[in-house]
Amino acid sequence: MADTALCLASASPADDQRTILPTLVPGHLRLAFLPRVFGPRHYGQAEAEVYGWMGNLCPEYHGGYWQFYDLSNGGFYLAPEAKVTADQAGPVFVVRAPNGFEETMSYNAAGITATLYAINSLIWKGADHLEDAFYKLRDFAIEHRESRQILRAID
Repeated sequence: MADTALCLASASPADDQRTILPTLVPGHLRLAFLPRVFGPRHYGQAEAEVYGWMGNLCPEYHGGYWQFYDLSNGGFYLAPEAKVTADQAGPVFVVRAPNGFEETMSYNAAGITATLYAINSLIWKGADHLEDAFYKLRDFAIEHRESRQILRAID
């Protein structure tokens, strides 16, 4: 990844103690989201990278509607929409990363992981302007309730 010396958080803060907060992008702003965050030259390739990484990481993933999130630190991520009923804890994916990591994650955490892999891949392909986005999303991942899984998956 862009930074191989990741610092694993010993414990993730409670949701009400987070310093970086996600905001779901409303429907009327969705069309402009990908060009805004990835840039006009890279957004098509970036979208394919995120969806491709999701398919590589989660063999059970077979497409679907994605949610877009802005982060209060200026970062962003994409995550598959999780349709959950009131009596469900939430659907999960088994994530199998290239580094040997294999564990279940929520749709949200799997989306964060796929977005981190996609951003890193784009940086290696010359989209240097996304380096800051990688670190902003990683900072958010450190605070996420599934931080240990996300960070182990990208290590």
